[in-house]
Amino acid sequence: MMCDTQGRLGPDGKAFEMKKKVLVTGRLPEELMADLQRQFDVIANKEDLPMERATILHAIEDCEGLLCMLSDTIDAKLMDRAPRLKVIAGMGAGFNHIDLKAATKQGIMVSNTPGANTEAAADMAFGLMLATARRIVEGDHRTRAGEFKYWAPLLFLGRMVSGKTLGLVGMGKIGKAMVNRARGFSMRVIYFDPYRLDPGLEKAMGVEYVDLMTLLKTADFISLHVPLTSDTRHLIGTPEFAMMKDSACLINASRGPVIDEKALVEALRKGRIAGAGLDVYEDEPLLAPGLADLPNAVLTPHLGSATLESRTAMAVQAVLNLKEGLGGKVLPNIVNPEVVMNRRS
Repeated sequence: MMCDTQGRLGPDGKAFEMKKKVLVTGRLPEELMADLQRQFDVIANKEDLPMERATILHAIEDCEGLLCMLSDTIDAKLMDRAPRLKVIAGMGAGFNHIDLKAATKQGIMVSNTPGANTEAAADMAFGLMLATARRIVEGDHRTRAGEFKYWAPLLFLGRMVSGKTLGLVGMGKIGKAMVNRARGFSMRVIYFDPYRLDPGLEKAMGVEYVDLMTLLKTADFISLHVPLTSDTRHLIGTPEFAMMKDSACLINASRGPVIDEKALVEALRKGRIAGAGLDVYEDEPLLAPGLADLPNAVLTPHLGSATLESRTAMAVQAVLNLKEGLGGKVLPNIVNPEVVMNRRS
């Protein structure tokens, strides 16, 4: 793993004024790195590979700030190695990879980058839905293999998306963005969320609130847009697959462990549901045994926010959070605000 550290001595041998040290575990746009290096002593990952755990544990020891990726495990052990750590700026909307309880106990502010990937994530989920329903990936593979020999009326049939019922599990920012896309396909939209929208807003959006069981039984397409919590882990498993239509397609671009992946493989193999489009996985980047062999599963490598626009916006937000926090301000997107009352001096 290649890292670089800003030096502390100038050409004349005189010491620079000491800057706060920060660790950046993922590669950022050059202009953002330059901005950070003007203000801080930066240890930075210069590769498009996750920084190794051992490297992070060594580098974090005297850092006051950490800008981390969702592939990093930021736990109590790491925080214990960094007695000066004051700010953890996560680059991503999710923060289940960060031990919030440990951070709060140690007085470390934690932030995320909500909203920066909303449109890109909704595009991805809707794209997975289209690809799964119309067997686009399977068709691409067969065409490349020379299996496209002729057109026939009953050959390689998929399912319509237009006019069907879309069931959204979770009605946050990305769920709402999915509603906008569904309108263009004349879809009926039903949704379940522990926090129901105002009925007036439901009417304006053209959505219907139902309980989860009704959604699973009714929807032609089920798209998951929930955070990973103790309540949502394995939210969809064998009992839930049994409730779905055998023509239903399940889409997950939220967090992998929301689905019991072993149960999903069984449901796809036995035809309990028609297909699945996944951008995230239970034990990412590993796949449940047999999943990669299923032609009715579309599998992508966590591309939800992978657009130039979204990843840049996420990086800008994360850098701003880090700078504000180390500047003595409350992080713009703090996820453990209670820590402000017990912040490290």
